[in-house]
Amino acid sequence: MTIAYFDCFAGISGDMTLGALIDAGADQAVLDATIEALGLGNEATIEVRHETRGHLGGTRVLVQTVDRVERTVPALRSVVEDADAPERVKAPVLDAINRLARVEARLHGTSEEQLHLHELGGADTLVDLMGAFWLLHSLDVDQVYSSALPAPRGRMGSMPLPAPASVRVLEGTGAVFEATDTVLELVTPTGAAILAAGARFERPAMSLRSIGYGIGARETPGNALAVWIGETIASQTGVTLIETNIDDMAPNLVAALCEDLMDAGALDVTVTHALMKKGRAGHLITIMSPPDLVAHLTDNLLRRSTTLGVRISTAQRVTAQRRIIEVKTRFGTAHAKVKELDGKPFDVAPEYEDCRRISRETGADLREVMRAVSDAARKELDLG
Repeated sequence: MTIAYFDCFAGISGDMTLGALIDAGADQAVLDATIEALGLGNEATIEVRHETRGHLGGTRVLVQTVDRVERTVPALRSVVEDADAPERVKAPVLDAINRLARVEARLHGTSEEQLHLHELGGADTLVDLMGAFWLLHSLDVDQVYSSALPAPRGRMGSMPLPAPASVRVLEGTGAVFEATDTVLELVTPTGAAILAAGARFERPAMSLRSIGYGIGARETPGNALAVWIGETIASQTGVTLIETNIDDMAPNLVAALCEDLMDAGALDVTVTHALMKKGRAGHLITIMSPPDLVAHLTDNLLRRSTTLGVRISTAQRVTAQRRIIEVKTRFGTAHAKVKELDGKPFDVAPEYEDCRRISRETGADLREVMRAVSDAARKELDLG
């Protein structure tokens, strides 16, 4: 699956997004097609050029308007709906406009139908939004991800920072903000709306195909947006390992402890035979825990075992995508776990408990049931 990761180290705006995507390999002719599709040939022109900000070079896109026309929200929607552009492009553009409209109506205490977006109601906003999503579409991007966003504190003139419209557009999206000392507007409403219309605010594990830098208007060194284009690989997530050594519990009690820990939310529990001090045989118990369950699982381990203490460390794990399917066999219906890489089926594994139940009910050999479930799943997924 092709993805785009927006590294917003200096913020994000509409024109920075256009520049970054072109710099990453998108065809700038898409921007000309955007203006034509929107019917804005008499209002807007585009200039694309290479610029540097300090030691960083990239693509600068200037969307310039002539005889600026400020549109109401219904008029903005109408322009997009009537545009000769792919539906997969128009849908997120309308989503972004609707988000901007709701926020501005709330800020100004008026209805969306009567609202004039002023700075956001011109042809440049339409070009920024349509151009951004069309460029993503041309790169076959299936999902957008974003880094944390810089959040300055203070005021720029009479406007508080971060800009109220930008923050409110991102309400409920999971956006992450990081404090910065810069007293400038770093995230514009248009840039925020592009992310709000579909970005996930996390850093994905990806293989990098290209990277582009979109240069911002200010001459500040490093004023750019980076966009990484690539393919997903097995996802990487943080986990916590809880470990302890035990040499005074019976094996059957250790087995029960493992079951209790799994029921309490552990991702995995393993027991390794260990040689303890003075030659005593013991067990190393390792619990893989989600970060939010560390305290709960540690308490369970301390209360349900003889240990006097635990060790806690953090680790990264890489996981393949997975899903469960149901298949029919001559023995009955069972589930199989599908392992996926790059969004495609790669392997299957029969669900043991289902196969064990069928084996008991039918008297069939467990190994034969598992083979039948595996064969049925591979046939359904065309894995050969």
